[in-house]
Amino acid sequence: MSPAAPPVDSLIEYPSAFPIKVMGPTQPGFAQAVVAVVLRHAPDFDPSAIEMRASREGRYLSLTATVTARSREQLDALYRDLCDHPMVVMVL
Repeated sequence: MSPAAPPVDSLIEYPSAFPIKVMGPTQPGFAQAVVAVVLRHAPDFDPSAIEMRASREGRYLSLTATVTARSREQLDALYRDLCDHPMVVMVL
């Protein structure tokens, strides 16, 4: 019987550039709120590098923030805070 392989903690090598897509309704302050959450977890994030894209009808806004991920714990905490934000509908 062969020994079991050790569990893989992460498929990402750290540090790594990691894009996070955040979607929410188009409303004043949405981008600023997302940037504030991202900066709490990735202080070296450059807000001017955020990519914004409106939905076809303009009702939703998609933001892509590429952060320098330093650990799985950092990413987990960032995802949790973004998902818990009242303006955010979805985080990918």
